[in-house]
Amino acid sequence: MKSIIFVIILAAFILLFQRILTPKYMSDTYEGAMIAEYYEERFPHDVIFIGDCEVYTSYSPITMWENYGITSYIRGGAQQLIWQSYYILEDTLRHETPKAVVFNVLSMQYSEPVSEGYNRLNLDGLRLTQTKLDAINASKTEGEFTFSYVLPIVRWHSRWGDLSADDLRYLFSSKKVTHNGYLLRSDVKPVGALPSQRALPDYAFREVSYEYLDKITRLCRDRGISLILVKSPAVYPFWYDEWDEQIRSYAESNGLPFYNLLKLSDEIGIDMNTDTFDAGIHLNVSGAEKTAVYFGGLLADYLGLAGHKDEPDVRAEWDRKILAYNAMKAKQEAELEEYEKVLTYTY
Repeated sequence: MKSIIFVIILAAFILLFQRILTPKYMSDTYEGAMIAEYYEERFPHDVIFIGDCEVYTSYSPITMWENYGITSYIRGGAQQLIWQSYYILEDTLRHETPKAVVFNVLSMQYSEPVSEGYNRLNLDGLRLTQTKLDAINASKTEGEFTFSYVLPIVRWHSRWGDLSADDLRYLFSSKKVTHNGYLLRSDVKPVGALPSQRALPDYAFREVSYEYLDKITRLCRDRGISLILVKSPAVYPFWYDEWDEQIRSYAESNGLPFYNLLKLSDEIGIDMNTDTFDAGIHLNVSGAEKTAVYFGGLLADYLGLAGHKDEPDVRAEWDRKILAYNAMKAKQEAELEEYEKVLTYTY
């Protein structure tokens, strides 16, 4: 009995220190908190988005709900690689079966892991299942160990000097940093002079990218889910015509729709002087709402969605989401206005 009690106490202390030392991502690098937020959802979704930063900055689920009654969630992540998208989708389908999955194809250009930092942002928030273990093993870079993702204190045990007030404030609870996976940004930084589009020695996507795109396609087909391929309307990093041709060929061969929204930017109404917060790499909230209105219409038509606004429980849940969304947008806009006043006064 003494041994059992000792083990229980020791385990409790390890878990407590792990919780203290693990980064909270509540005041910066919000991307680290996004994957775990999904598990707080109460209702299933019509549409699930997967992919890199272009998905969680380009589409506002709140706007799609307001215009079409479509329920959606973005399980995107910073530099989310295609095999991570596949395993995150596999994890999602443990909890629900959406009518459609939207995959942003920009990550097709990558054929190997990028860094531990990006791995952590995409994988640490996943619940521990065989799917998470598979994702870790597919993603880890040289020198990384699977066990450090399973028991994060192994990775973060020396983080004492970097602790902040957030590590205590959010020790046992966290705040929402996204709106159904959408990371809201209200600031504006227009597109300036883009670097010249350099020629690549080889434009062919690698075998591993097609392997996981095939896996995503099969997984959706086996579950009766419509898979939709999309290129979001961001102007940088460059999306080459040669890449576009390969995705169109794949989509045609597999009977999938592919929308290059970058080529439809004028039709959507995107203005890169006002609709981006970082010179065209990502859209701000103005751009994301325009894209949501346009793409939401395409989804509603393609899937034949009638919406859920006549369902009281669902409508009440999304009314709450709208309030939180509008409050954050108003707060950011007020902070930007105050910042502009300070700049005007200073200079």
